[in-house]
Amino acid sequence: MRSLGRFALWLLIAIAGMVGVMRAVALRWWKVPDDDPYLAASVAPTLRGGDWVLLWRLTPPVPGMLTLCPEPKHPDRVVIGRAVGDPGDKVKVQGSQLFLRGRLQESEGDCVERLFTVEDPETGKEVEQSCTTEVANGMRHSRGNSTKRPDAPDFDTTVGDGEFVLVSDNREYPYDFRDYGAVDRATCKEMVFFRLFGADGFGSSRRFTYIR
Repeated sequence: MRSLGRFALWLLIAIAGMVGVMRAVALRWWKVPDDDPYLAASVAPTLRGGDWVLLWRLTPPVPGMLTLCPEPKHPDRVVIGRAVGDPGDKVKVQGSQLFLRGRLQESEGDCVERLFTVEDPETGKEVEQSCTTEVANGMRHSRGNSTKRPDAPDFDTTVGDGEFVLVSDNREYPYDFRDYGAVDRATCKEMVFFRLFGADGFGSSRRFTYIR
């Protein structure tokens, strides 16, 4: 009995050591801020404020993935967006549509949950939006659609060497390159790849979800 207890203790120590090593070099868990309405709105419908997610840090982020970086002008803050394009590529956002190298990125219809709500960061009111899927840089992901105003300007830029251009999944309430410009690629070390559970806890229906 004593030997069994000793084995269990060493097993727990070994597991804790493995988790520590993985956390140090490969992944970490992180909570999407729920006190930043602009960031929370911009990552919907893929993520929500208060979600607990896993970040992959063993390999550098790649275009098409949801990427976490320090904000260029305020490195104490983080920004989350979809890295799009390679150096030299022209990126254009027109309403809810994304163009890479002059080519419209395809939409593949509605999401499983066609409608979702976000809090308008300016008014604090709940706003209902529609969700469609988009393929950008070969990655299929959810996109919040824009009710583009006739006078809303289009945005375009060219990806520079050593840079990432981040585009929000929510095109209605974006917080992306249009606000803070391109980001230094070397500072972006983590990708969001898995949601553990949502803001309402482990019993949330938004749990154990692979993020793309």
